[in-house]
Amino acid sequence: MAVQKVQSIAELAKSYLAQVGESLARLPLEKIEPIVLRLEEARLKRQQVFICGNGGSAATASHFACDLAKGAMVPHKPPIKAFPLTDSIPLLSAWANDLSYEEVFARKLAPWVQAGDVVIGISGSGNSRNVLNALRLAKEAGATTIGLTGFDGGKLKGMVDICLVVPSRSMEQIEDVHLLLCHLTTTCLREIGGAPDESV
Repeated sequence: MAVQKVQSIAELAKSYLAQVGESLARLPLEKIEPIVLRLEEARLKRQQVFICGNGGSAATASHFACDLAKGAMVPHKPPIKAFPLTDSIPLLSAWANDLSYEEVFARKLAPWVQAGDVVIGISGSGNSRNVLNALRLAKEAGATTIGLTGFDGGKLKGMVDICLVVPSRSMEQIEDVHLLLCHLTTTCLREIGGAPDESV
């Protein structure tokens, strides 16, 4: 019986990082500027920013909201009012139990979103129904919608105002790049605000 050759861990790591690097090299950088500028506008106009996603993207949504609210702060400007729709397990589970999981983000968003706010949906596939439902409600309310996705962009790509599609078909690597984009966006917001990098 033939023995299948297995790559070493070092080879696997090198290959994985090379693939992430290829995705980063092919990122549509022209999509980053309108995202940063819209979030800066939301800061100055004291508009709210809501973020949602599932699984790893839920963790990224929470992380991004934290970075926007704290990491993007500059002394002479108002803070960004960033809120993750992912962080209240009691409320999420209540809506999921009483209606459906597809409605959890839209139902959390509905009492708060206003015209001029920003709603960011993070979905590797671009087809997460609860994310799409939240973005649909946001558009109806007059909010700006932003999507971070991968693969071919899914349904999300055609329904948001600004969409950044990570050029990859690996969910893990798409999520890697999404988190990097969150840090990049936060850094840009801090730098254009004129603040030195004092993160710890």
